Amino acid sequence: MSEDEEYFGKHGEPRKYDPTFKGPIHKRGCTDVVCCILFIIAILGYIAVGILAWSQGDPRKVIYPTDSRGQFCGQAGTPLENKRLLFYFNIMKCASPMVLLEFQCPTTQMCVEKCPEKFMTLLKAHSNRNDFDYYKNFCKDGVTNSMSVPEILRSGLCPAMLTPSKPFTRRCFPALFQKGGKITVGNSSTFDDGTGNIRDAKDLIDGVKNATMVIEARQVAMKIFEDYTQSWYWILIGLVIAMVTSLLFIVLLRFLAGIMVWVMIAMVILVIGYGIFHCYMEYADLKGEAGSNVTLKELGFQTDFTIYLQIRQTWLAFMIILAIVEVVIILLLIFLRKRLLIAIALIKEASRAVGHVMCSLLYPLFTFLLLALVIAYWGVTAVFLSTSNEPIYKVFNDTVCDHSRATCEPANYSTSVMKKDCPESECLFAFYGGETVYHKYLIALQFYNVFLFFWCANFVTALGQMTLAGAFASYYWAFVKPDDIPAFPVFSSLGRSLRYHTGTLAFGSLILSIIQVIRVLLEYLDHKLKGAQNKFAKFLLCCLKCCFWCLEKFIKFLNRNAYIMVAIYGKSFCTSARDAFFLLMRNMIRVAVLDKVTDFLLFLGKLLIVGLVGVFAFFFFSGRVKAFEDTAPTLNYYWVPIITLVVGSYLIAHGFFSVYAMCVDTLFLCFCEDLERNDGSTARPYYMSSTLHEVLWEDKAGDASVSPARHRHDEDIQLRREPTKEDVA
Repeated sequence: MSEDEEYFGKHGEPRKYDPTFKGPIHKRGCTDVVCCILFIIAILGYIAVGILAWSQGDPRKVIYPTDSRGQFCGQAGTPLENKRLLFYFNIMKCASPMVLLEFQCPTTQMCVEKCPEKFMTLLKAHSNRNDFDYYKNFCKDGVTNSMSVPEILRSGLCPAMLTPSKPFTRRCFPALFQKGGKITVGNSSTFDDGTGNIRDAKDLIDGVKNATMVIEARQVAMKIFEDYTQSWYWILIGLVIAMVTSLLFIVLLRFLAGIMVWVMIAMVILVIGYGIFHCYMEYADLKGEAGSNVTLKELGFQTDFTIYLQIRQTWLAFMIILAIVEVVIILLLIFLRKRLLIAIALIKEASRAVGHVMCSLLYPLFTFLLLALVIAYWGVTAVFLSTSNEPIYKVFNDTVCDHSRATCEPANYSTSVMKKDCPESECLFAFYGGETVYHKYLIALQFYNVFLFFWCANFVTALGQMTLAGAFASYYWAFVKPDDIPAFPVFSSLGRSLRYHTGTLAFGSLILSIIQVIRVLLEYLDHKLKGAQNKFAKFLLCCLKCCFWCLEKFIKFLNRNAYIMVAIYGKSFCTSARDAFFLLMRNMIRVAVLDKVTDFLLFLGKLLIVGLVGVFAFFFFSGRVKAFEDTAPTLNYYWVPIITLVVGSYLIAHGFFSVYAMCVDTLFLCFCEDLERNDGSTARPYYMSSTLHEVLWEDKAGDASVSPARHRHDEDIQLRREPTKEDVA
């Protein structure tokens, strides 16, 4: 057996010369039909889940505070429209540990227009008509002047006392202060609890602390939401700037690829260098500032992230991270300096392809719209599913009661057996839940929502990859460029992908989605086991996370190349994945040193755009530049729009640069196929341009995957030119 036969036996048979092959095959059939049917059924089920969630859910549950009767405070079009604040009859009952489990204080809560502004007990207020009229603003309906104080308290119609309070996240909390080392409420360190007992103001702390802890996450979310409402138009402007910058960069690459790559490399180094300098200046300026030497460990978690920027250790950490990134990039550029020249030439060739298929630059906008639709559907469905529970009411009682924490109905509770057994008990709103079949399967529906989100998002991405691969393959296999390139190659490729290969796209994205969902579950388990002491479990979980991360990267790489083969030959997913894998194995060295170096250069381009937009957003929203002080919106957390812009800019830049990345991958696979099909002779000329042949052929040295049969054509330089019309004639 010859060396060639032994090598190709391990990695499949190379392509044979076929005079009828002219690029992407037009006569093809539907592939992976079973998976196509399964995907359609899953989508129909997803729509059904969305309709069910929208009919049962109520987003008001996460927007408005809820009183003891399950009503929303401040909801427009209701009697409580002007009563936006939630008032607690006895905030000290929020100190109960059950609060953290049931997410509701075991005390009557009602909607009010304003929080109480002064000390007042029911006993004292009842003796003065004006005071009692004010007091009744914080009582239930049905209180009259003729009712006695014991009768009012026994019926639970009014709180025993009022304390000066301030609104916080639409809730009234006692106005606690610290004076001379003592906790005070208002101007006093003590208060009358309404029963004649004098209490210390610090007794209110636990109640306020627990009530605040319950709503802390919601409070942060509401502040972030408010920041978005104040800055959404500036965020849109920033995203438009990122899009224009990315598009301008791609257009310049088309005409000045070599210069732009070197400019890009230099600017990335300069931007990161400026980041290091800025961090050092902030670190130096905080020297001697009071409290700036507190460590991050001592500071703990703070919802106001601007506090971290006042700590020297924060800027030191940023400076170290940026310095490491800078050194890594510089070292990579030094070690890959020879490969960079080849990669730049490959990007130049990709620029020519993009220049002949200019509409490919607009395709990422279509992908972005589809992904935005998928994300919006998932987010809305998730919110409606999470708020589709029914209000649950529980029995709350200060004394021992057999029915304590039992489920009750407020409408008929006054005449129920539980009220007779526990006369002082109340039926109060506890949380949102349910015992119906629908509510029992809510977790399963949420899991289905997450899984279909991954599947649909991966499907949209796969559709874009196959569409662009078909378009650039049409360019490569055009014998005379650009005359033989078909009209509207992107639209033609999109039509072929949807008409014949929806099942293949669904199959590949399904495999990837399953792996991603497993990774999400592993992250969830890791979060749950953080407090566990079992080191073996932690080690095993860490190994599983690492393995599935590697598996996801490999499947993405394999899927990408499989879609290129499907776009060219129209075969099923498994067949195309096998052919792509063997073709890459037969050209392993080129894959490792050329394709990945090109990806690294394109990544630097994304990094540059994100860095420029991020620096501009930081100076604009943080108010560091005086020219923007009057223009920038007032925000709770100025990092909210900055992070949004950084993430959005990366996604936009990734969308545009993915066109180049897909073009490079497609040209590379077609080049490998071209080498196997043709030999550069007059009878079997190469379809590649002479430039591309010279660029990629330079890397043959030391490549064991290049057979001697192909090496002999290295001497026929004159035949490696792009065929002309005269050659065809």
